[in-house]
Formats: sequence, C-alpha cells, structure tokens
Amino acid sequence: MPVDLLSGLSVALAPLLPWPVLGALIGFALLVVLVAALRRARGTLLRLLAVIVLALALINPSLVREKRDPIKDVAVIVVDDSPSQAIGDRRARTDRAVEQLTERLKRFDDLEVRVARTGEGAETGGTINETHLFDALNRAMADVPRRRMAGAVFITDGQVHDVPQVPAKLADIGPVHTLLTGDRNEGDRRIAIVQAPNYGLVGKSVELTIRVDDMPGRQSPDAAVTLRQDGGAPGTIRVPVGRDVRVDLPVTHGGQNVLELEVEAAKQELTLANNRAAVVVNGVRDRLRVLLVSGEPHAGERTWRNLLKADPAVDLVHFTILRPPEKQDGTPIRELSLIAFPIRELFEVKLDEFDLIIFDRYRRRGVLPQMYLENIADYVRKGGALLEASGQGYASPLSLYRTPLGAILPAAPSGQTVDRPFLPTVTDVGRRHPVTAGLPGDRIDAPPTWGRWFHQVDVAPNGGTVVMQGADNRPLLVLDRVGKGRVAQLASDQIWLWSRGFEGGGPQAELLRRLAHWLMKEPELEENDLRARVDGNRITVERRSLTPDPRSVTLTDPSDSTSTLQLADDKSGRAIATVTASAPGIYRVSDGERTTLAVVGAVNTPELADVRSTGDRMQPVAEASGGGIHWVTDTDSGPNPGIEVRRTQADRSQSGSGWIGLRANGDYTVTGVTEVPLLPVGAVLALVLGGLLMAWRREGR
Repeated sequence: MPVDLLSGLSVALAPLLPWPVLGALIGFALLVVLVAALRRARGTLLRLLAVIVLALALINPSLVREKRDPIKDVAVIVVDDSPSQAIGDRRARTDRAVEQLTERLKRFDDLEVRVARTGEGAETGGTINETHLFDALNRAMADVPRRRMAGAVFITDGQVHDVPQVPAKLADIGPVHTLLTGDRNEGDRRIAIVQAPNYGLVGKSVELTIRVDDMPGRQSPDAAVTLRQDGGAPGTIRVPVGRDVRVDLPVTHGGQNVLELEVEAAKQELTLANNRAAVVVNGVRDRLRVLLVSGEPHAGERTWRNLLKADPAVDLVHFTILRPPEKQDGTPIRELSLIAFPIRELFEVKLDEFDLIIFDRYRRRGVLPQMYLENIADYVRKGGALLEASGQGYASPLSLYRTPLGAILPAAPSGQTVDRPFLPTVTDVGRRHPVTAGLPGDRIDAPPTWGRWFHQVDVAPNGGTVVMQGADNRPLLVLDRVGKGRVAQLASDQIWLWSRGFEGGGPQAELLRRLAHWLMKEPELEENDLRARVDGNRITVERRSLTPDPRSVTLTDPSDSTSTLQLADDKSGRAIATVTASAPGIYRVSDGERTTLAVVGAVNTPELADVRSTGDRMQPVAEASGGGIHWVTDTDSGPNPGIEVRRTQADRSQSGSGWIGLRANGDYTVTGVTEVPLLPVGAVLALVLGGLLMAWRREGR
C-alpha cells in the first residue's frame, strides 16, 4: 500500500502481520502503557517509545523510488479545407496560421502535434455538402487515450456542420480552440430552392418555390434572376428579396429537365457560387398513347399487342383492317360491325394526341384516304414518332412508300423480297447506336446467338442510319429524323419468331423497347448527346456519337474556372471521362456544340447556404471545453504574428486575449522501481531493547 510523497517517490507499507492482528497487538500494548501512565509509573515514556518503534517495525515501511519516463501529450490541429475556405484570403490565412502554430508548438518537448484536414479522403467520392471538422478530429485521436489529450485547435471559417449536440462530452479531450480565418462583418447574397418536385409529367408544368436572401441584412428590395432551361435561351424575372417566390417550370421532355437560376450580385458578395442554383426535374409520361395500324392479320400481330399491352402505362389503340373494301362476299352491311371505327377522329381530330404510330404490314387498301396519310406525315414533321414494320405489301405497287408517307420513310423498296433464312446482325454503326448497342446475344467476333428470320423486303436507304442488316447485308432496321420527329423502318415482319423462341429466340422485347423510347425522344436513347452524371463528388462525363469524336470537353466549375477533359472512347458509341468535383454547385460541360450541366451536392447545400465567417457554431464547444475563439486577423500582425500558445493545468484558465492554452497532463510510464527499508532490523531491535532496559532501570530506582 504505497503513500505518495513526491513525484516518483513514495512510502510503501508491507505489514509483517495481518492488519487485524497487528492492530490488536498495538492496541493492547498502548493499553498497558496507558495503565502505567495512570498509575504514574516510572519509565512510561520509554515504554511508549519502545511500543511505537516496535509497531513501526511490524508495519515495515519502505521508501519506493520509481523511474518514470514522461509520455507526450497530444494536440490536434484540425484544418478546414472545405470549399468555403477558398473565399477571399481565407486559404492563405489558414496556411499561415498552420505554419505559425506548428512552429510554436515545436518548443514544447512534451507535446506531440497532429494535423488533420477535412480534405483527406475526398477522393473516395463522398458528398461535399457539409464541413465535418469533428469527424477529422475523431480520426486523428482515435488511438490516443483521453488522459493524453492536451486539446485541439480548429482553423476554420466557423461554418462547421457536425458540431456535437452535447458539447460537454468534449471536456475530457482538453480545450477546443477556434481560429477564424474570415473577416468580421461579412455580407453575401444567395439564392435557394425552397421547394421543388423530383418528377413532373411531360407536357405539363411543375411549380417551384425560390428565395433570394441578403445576409446579414436586406441590401435591396428586389433582385433580377436569370432563368435558363436545358441550356437554352435565358429569361429574366425580378423577385423580392427575403420572400418566397413561385416559378413555373414546363416539363418539355422525358428524363432530366434542368432549370438554372442565377441572381445578380449584391453590393456585398463573398462568392458568386451561391448566386446560382439548379433544379433537376425528371420528366415522366403520364400515359403513352400508341396507335397500332395492322394491315392484315398475321402471326406477328400478337407480338406487337403483347409488347404494348404488357406496359400498364401504355394506352393502345389497335386498328386492324380485316375486310378491305374490294372484298365482296354478300355479307349484309349491318352485320359487318356493331360500331363504325372512328377513322376521322383518330387520323384527323386526335392524331396529335398519340406519342407513337406503328404501321404493321400495312398496304394501301383504300381504307385510309391519302389526306389522312398526309396528316401522319405532318404529324411526324412536327415532332411525332412513326414505326413502319414492312411486310410483303411494301415491295408491291400498294406500298406505303407510294403514299404521302413516302416523303418521310427512310428506305425505298426495290420491288424485290428475300425469302430464305438469314441471321439479323448489328452493323458497325449500330454497335455505336443506343438502340442496338450491346443487345443481348450480339457478338463482335462471332455470329449472334439469336434465331434466324426467313423473310425480308429489299430496300435502299435514302437517308437515316442503318443499325441492323439482314440477308446479304441488306438494310434491315433504318432510323431517321424528319423535321422535329423521328421515323424507324423495319424491313421484315418476322420479329415474332424471336418472341416464339425459335432457335433460342432473341432480344425482341429489349429491341422494341429501345426503339419505341428512341422514337419518343427519351434522353437515354440519344445517339448524339453529351451528358453528365453525378455520384457523390464524382462527375462522369459521357458523350455518345455514331462516329469516334477525338475532341476534348471543357468543364466550368462553380467559380467559373475552366479545365479540359479528354474522353476515352469505349468502341460502343460512348466516350467517358471522370473528374472529382472540388466544391458543390453547378458544373457546365461543353464540347463546342452541346452543353450539359452537372449539379454537385444537395439542392440547397449547407456548404453554400451561409459562407460568412462566424464563431456562433463553435461557441458552445468553446464554453464546454474551456477553449476560446479568436480571429486570425487579430493576431496576424505585429512583430510576432500568430496566436500565443501556453501549457496550462486543467484547473486553470485555458484561453485569454491573444493566447490559447493546451492542457499539461503529466502522464508517464514506470520503467523501474527501487525500494529501501526505512527501519533496518538491527536499529529496530536496538531501539526496542534499549527502551525496555532504560524503562526497567528507571522503575528499579
């Protein structure tokens, strides 16, 4: 049982008898001495001296000296490398403060200094919406016992987003100080998206709520906001400052509809990065209306119906010509049909309401007047979609090519057909086109694994792109753009063989799905396009093209700095490059012809919500841990610039005007022990015997 005297020096008690026995003996001896004292016997003091010496001998005290090696305390400097630190002179002040602080801490031999940065690990692709300084602190002191922590110093602009909800728990790591890198009384303007839907119906508008704020106070009653949708022509509106404003966004197409908003600069501005915002609304179609016109019943007709009816989002109108006008069999007219088919309503009145029109093995029979076919051609030129699946009739004089539709069809019939087995194959261009690229079963260096067809109409392309070929490399699937619309032509009516599983079947469902989506201008099926995809803080730029394009692209970041990206072609129509974003905001990607946007971070990222330098967020931490909050600008001048650092005791003040304290814990490890008895045996026996003899002699007088 040691008793500390001085640092490294203590007295250890090792009794020769158990404490209860020892206590009883000492108590009995003292009682005898007490009785002698009450009787005024001579030699009482000498007996008491002998008892005390004997008691000390039985307690067996020894002097213990420890050889101690001091353990260094640990101080952590947490450096804020978040994007808001790039504003003004903050980055330069941060670097100077780190250098000055590190240099001053070197003079403390009992202190280990660790530097943690929030930018470490940014390459992993995580989001950069917030500044997490306490995460960096926890990583830096993960292997350090709390008794060794001297404290921490945060060098930041004060916009910290992971401050603990219970700051008092930080008291055991020592004082937490904050050095603010910004300027006092900063001002800034920002635009925020208050409310925005994620999805909208194509052809309708969605309502957004935006807000412009001047911080700290109102600098002007209103501000001009520029709006640009999908990189188009800009428009300007004026909105009141400090109030929610509603804006309508028309959803013009499927996929991503991007609306950029940019507010004019105010008198006080720290950064223009938060003067811009972007909203991404995914356009979805409510109901796809498809008109299927079958010229005559055949085995493949059910394939089209099954494909279109399987999708609950498709409204299918199927028009089949079962009895051409020239057929005369004596059946009374009143028994041919219960309800007359609404040809005029479909092909004249409500034609523009359809998203896709399909002609399947259609030939002129006098059922659809030329005027209605002209209406369909105009419908395509204005932005509609037409798919023509050719049958035997396309090679005959009754071909659709000899109607007003011939002006928009991409392939002219030669009048011949091929009636022998052949294997449909994807062309070299088709392997770069999103409709046919990577079809299941297609192989580059070997024949595809799908089944054969047995009939094909011989056609000669007069425009468009041949993505599949059939017998003798004749065009089989041709895609073309006409005006604002699109046309696809399949020079065979035997895709149904794949759906029946003949010779293993084929990817008819995937091919027809892609074909329909390309015709209806779904963005993911665009063959010449530039797009950007965001995953965390990684931006993947992808350019689709039917021919290899060696051009690089220009990336413009939220601070309007530009860089060049070289895309790598993967031989499937895509050229890709990946870059790590350094800050949240809107990134613009351009190849000289097309422009796309990448929105990094949340719609209203906390990193840009308020970029003013402030100590308000860190104040509770400073109060709970005993730390202080100081402005770098206050200590960055004079003959000895930089904050002063002192080693302090835990019960003393840890911060003052122009200085900060780091706790001195005095922790150590014991490397050796030396033990020396305080009462040698010979001296004890001499004292006890001498005291007893003198007491006996005293009593004998």
